[in-house]
Amino acid sequence: MQKGLKILMAAAEVAPFAKVGGLADVVGSLPVALKNAGHDVRVIMPKYGSIDEKKYKLKKIFSNIEIPSAGKFQKVNVWQANLPNSFVKVYFIENKKHFGKKEVYFGNNSERFLFFSLAALYVLPIIKFKPDIIHCHDFHSALIPDILKTSEYEYFSNIKTLYTIHNLNYQGKSEIEVLSTGNLTKDSLQSLSRDAQDGDINFMVQGIINADLVNTVSPTYSKEIQTSVYGAGLQKIIRANKAKLSGIINGIDIKNFDPKKDRFLKYKFDSKHLDNKTKNKLALQKQLGLPISQDVPLVGFISRLVWQKGIELVDEKLIKDLPCQFVFLGTGQKKYEQYLQKLNKKYPNKVSAQIKFNLELAQKIYGSSDIFLMPSRFEPCGLGQMIAMRYGSVPVARSTGGLADTIDNKVGFKFKDFTAKALYNELQKSLKIYSNK
Repeated sequence: MQKGLKILMAAAEVAPFAKVGGLADVVGSLPVALKNAGHDVRVIMPKYGSIDEKKYKLKKIFSNIEIPSAGKFQKVNVWQANLPNSFVKVYFIENKKHFGKKEVYFGNNSERFLFFSLAALYVLPIIKFKPDIIHCHDFHSALIPDILKTSEYEYFSNIKTLYTIHNLNYQGKSEIEVLSTGNLTKDSLQSLSRDAQDGDINFMVQGIINADLVNTVSPTYSKEIQTSVYGAGLQKIIRANKAKLSGIINGIDIKNFDPKKDRFLKYKFDSKHLDNKTKNKLALQKQLGLPISQDVPLVGFISRLVWQKGIELVDEKLIKDLPCQFVFLGTGQKKYEQYLQKLNKKYPNKVSAQIKFNLELAQKIYGSSDIFLMPSRFEPCGLGQMIAMRYGSVPVARSTGGLADTIDNKVGFKFKDFTAKALYNELQKSLKIYSNK
């Protein structure tokens, strides 16, 4: 990539301002890396009711900007802040109707984020920033290329687009009428006309077809999504556009994830002071009510509790038979929350199920666990395994997507078959090595 490019990143989630999943972590750290590489990178996102104006020093820079949408004008305000500890500017689109609640996702998400995409473009001349590239993330900003292609506004000319697929399963399918929010119709583009033939519009399909370049968040995932097993119904469209598709592995901010400086760890450590990691483990066992022992391996699991993450592979045989303790942290589907709570109740000396979102506890688990589980059905990239390795926790993971790309036999354990037996065998193997340390 040539230096000195002007880049705008448009995303629904940006850490630390608003986070639901790994998308936020990527968009919260990648711009800083690109800025350090010599590019003028800005970020734009919705201003949700949950964003702390004081904490992040948000300032309102423009008021009552009229956005033409669906034959009428909707007003937005623009706020500005910096990504913490950086010079990367972040713009926030404020509109009470679409983004006034504390939740990131609610109601008609397709309509809400299409309005965000439109507003993000219309405020560009007002904030006096014309990007060379707009980097669109997931379905939320997938129709930006469509809007650019159909607009006659001179300011939008010659802007290139990159579309990143973070998770193919969330595609933004919507009723055709929603297009009017972005001043589009099913006849605006050939891709929209074809898409509308089945009675709906798929935002992700539009991003794949109309962006200048498309990438996924790991090389293996870019290959997997071209198959019927992982393609989520879009494999034919992806294969038709594979000439502009690439896979680029995500990364983590090693300054932010640093066991030597982590503010949530009582005992800081590095590779030369692993005794402090053991002290963290003993403290966490005490905090969670698990039997305190430095010799019993502690296995961590931090994730959204959803179908993708392979929670059902953690069966009772694994819990009952293997000589280790487990700590689970996350929220999600009720059936998975209840399953983990049931295991906690039945095996209180071996299982701690923390059904909540808690950043401090997450860092303590990374900084205390000996082993880190990621038995995912699919994993576009995954950041948990990278953070775990940074904190000296050995990953045991399914060989899929970014897990396959980032874990080798020198730093972790991988299994191929999506079965409880395969996970059991690989975790057992890791525990045998642990016991002989």
